Amino acid sequence: MRIGTVETRNRVFAAPMAGVTDKAFRILLHRMGCGLIVTEMASAKALTYSNRETFEILNLEEEKGPIAVQLFGSEPGIMAQGAKIAVGTGAAVVDINMGCPTPKIVKNGEGSALMRDVPLAAEIVKAVVEAVEVPVTVKMRKGWDEDTVNAVELALAVEEAGAAAVAVHGRTRDQFYSGSADWGIIEQVKKAVKIPVVGNGDIRSPEDARRMLDTTGCDAVMIARASMGNPWIFSRTIAYIEEGRVLPDPGWQEKLETAIEHLHLLVRFKGEKRGLLEMRKHLAWYTKGLRGAARLRDRINKIDNLEDLMQLLENLREEY
Repeated sequence: MRIGTVETRNRVFAAPMAGVTDKAFRILLHRMGCGLIVTEMASAKALTYSNRETFEILNLEEEKGPIAVQLFGSEPGIMAQGAKIAVGTGAAVVDINMGCPTPKIVKNGEGSALMRDVPLAAEIVKAVVEAVEVPVTVKMRKGWDEDTVNAVELALAVEEAGAAAVAVHGRTRDQFYSGSADWGIIEQVKKAVKIPVVGNGDIRSPEDARRMLDTTGCDAVMIARASMGNPWIFSRTIAYIEEGRVLPDPGWQEKLETAIEHLHLLVRFKGEKRGLLEMRKHLAWYTKGLRGAARLRDRINKIDNLEDLMQLLENLREEY
């Protein structure tokens, strides 16, 4: 499918997730065939201040596209400046975050708080569209709460402002990530706008993705939490949607081999100490359901050097 001038690889996208969709994970997702990968969200204001940690999020060197950089902020001028910087790092698409529910983001009028100020949201999109030549997209939620469901209103406003596509998460800000996603709101947005609509929320399997496409009419699906420790969900979902093939779940040996590669990538990009710390949560996801997983996680969390962790994982791989 096309988003403005960008041709995506397919209709199965990876959602931006703070602390998850970093460079190491993005490399794995591309190998699994992911159609469009979105970075962790980055502060536009921090980019204009040349913040080192924020620029690390936008390190796209050696990565194959298309990759969208997601920015958050609430000032049109600052967002436009940040977008220019993002494009300079190689972003094929600039995505604007209007869906993050976390208190530290919304208290500054950013993320999903922008859904409460549609004129400002549209002004931000217009400023970013005018600042860059790549497509600009928006990720939003159903609304702030059930009393203020306005995804359709916001989608129409950002379309008018020049957005090339919208992604809709079928939960309100008040829900955070609990309860069920309302796919009906995705269908409503799709019927209201002419630009592509990406559906997001409660896609846990290839069958879920196919059902969302069929029931909402959305143009693409975006997978988030179901990919944690499970990058294969992309290759399996693509095969199911495009060819009707049901690929088997990976076996434990393949899971552990991928976990080992993930570890190497993290250490390469972030150093041994930080890479080991960040890999702990990924290993908890990779080994979920493994016999003795709780005891294994406890052992992993006590290891403080790469050699010992590699030995543990290699032993597990050989065992399976």
